[in-house]
Amino acid sequence: MNNGTSISEFILLGLCNPPEVDFILFLVFLVMYIITLIGNIIIIIITNTDPTLNTPMYFFLGNLSLLDVICTTSTVPNMLANFFVPKKSISFHGCVIQMFVFTVGMDTEFLLLTVMSLDRYLAICNPLRYKNIMSKNSCICMSAIVWSFGLSSSTFHASSTSWLSFCGPNIINHFFCEVPQVLALSCSDTSLNQLVLIFTDLILGLICIICICISYVLMVVAILCIRSSEGKKKAFSTCASHITVVVLFYGTLIFAYFRPSTLSASDIDKEIAVIYTIVIPMLNPILYSLRNKEVKGSIEKIVMRKMLI
Repeated sequence: MNNGTSISEFILLGLCNPPEVDFILFLVFLVMYIITLIGNIIIIIITNTDPTLNTPMYFFLGNLSLLDVICTTSTVPNMLANFFVPKKSISFHGCVIQMFVFTVGMDTEFLLLTVMSLDRYLAICNPLRYKNIMSKNSCICMSAIVWSFGLSSSTFHASSTSWLSFCGPNIINHFFCEVPQVLALSCSDTSLNQLVLIFTDLILGLICIICICISYVLMVVAILCIRSSEGKKKAFSTCASHITVVVLFYGTLIFAYFRPSTLSASDIDKEIAVIYTIVIPMLNPILYSLRNKEVKGSIEKIVMRKMLI
């Protein structure tokens, strides 16, 4: 291994649940994973094939669904397999790859949700210039920037971690390899890793939250200036799904990193990780489809087309 590392694998303790409930949890998480895949894949398909959904909002929604698939697939299959093996191990390189893929999804989603709030702000507060500002090229450019940052951040975390020394112990009290838990096991100097981690998770997170809050304050002010109640209702409905996703996503992460120190770190970390790796990716397509007539209409058209065939 690199830099004197004597560890070839890590042991994942998982959720530390009683053995008698393993099968029940396996079924629950398997069903949730299948729902997540089906829901997000449907969103990806309809946003890329239905001409009526050829708008910036649905372009970014397709990106969000792809990120949810990436985040969930990077962690859940391995967690499901570990329910039935006595030794819940993952190779060193497998751990680094898992960290890379998961971090790509998480860091990219931070910025993507911010871009989606900017899209809603322009649609509500500057509708006359909306189509010119949020052109197809602009959306592709913003998406490329968001994905590039996520890839750059995860590449640094994964590559820098792979060159650290791990002398033991090799036990991770989690159900997947997450950067903070892996860094805690290194016997090398991880100050640079920790500094970059603080920047991406804290500074970037705060900047994104501030930008989202400002955009929604301006949106609320603009909506309240609309005279007709029907117009207000329509304006609020266009951003209701997004703000729900933002509250769920950022709410869990804020609690994870800013919770009271009296709470048990290991148990709380795993419970919160279940929310942002399984629950939220499953809820995203449901929130956007159930509250959106255009998405529901597109899904109905696909179903009817398949039935006629």
